Amino acid sequence: MRRLTLEYPSRMKAGVEEDIVRLTLDVNDFGSIVPTAKIGGDGVMGRVVGLPNLYETHFVTAEARLDMAGMEVQPAGSIYEPMKPGQSVTFYWSIRPRETGTYRGTVWLYLVFEERVSGEKSRMAVSAQIVEIEALDFFGFPVNFARRLGLAGFILGLVLGFPLLDDLLKFMPDKRRASMKK
Repeated sequence: MRRLTLEYPSRMKAGVEEDIVRLTLDVNDFGSIVPTAKIGGDGVMGRVVGLPNLYETHFVTAEARLDMAGMEVQPAGSIYEPMKPGQSVTFYWSIRPRETGTYRGTVWLYLVFEERVSGEKSRMAVSAQIVEIEALDFFGFPVNFARRLGLAGFILGLVLGFPLLDDLLKFMPDKRRASMKK
């Protein structure tokens, strides 16, 4: 028995932040389930998956894919990891939403079996889990607008700060003021 665990952020900032989606097929040395901790504020789903013991007659490979429209996903396409008895398999995707909104997708897990003798391959779908991530903006503004607003505030602060600096220089002793003007 293995435990299939999917971890993903439930919310993230659009256009700025990158986060990780992680799919893990856990097992310990005794073949029993490994408990998985929850991450605060993030979605964590788990369920028990029964897999037949085909390691003696087959090479077993886990294939995973994250399909999510409108979201930048790296790596794109399928990822393959060899499965060995008593070892966990983990898949990682880096995600980044382009715009605000709710993104829905599916994390697929397949097992690929290749017979050791004949080399014949077969593929079996094990899991298709739905992922929903909300991409937020900054106080109702798009993230790029908020960045530009911050830059404009910085420039305005510099412009307004120069007269204040001049006033401070007037109150300094004459020797310091002369050395500062040089």
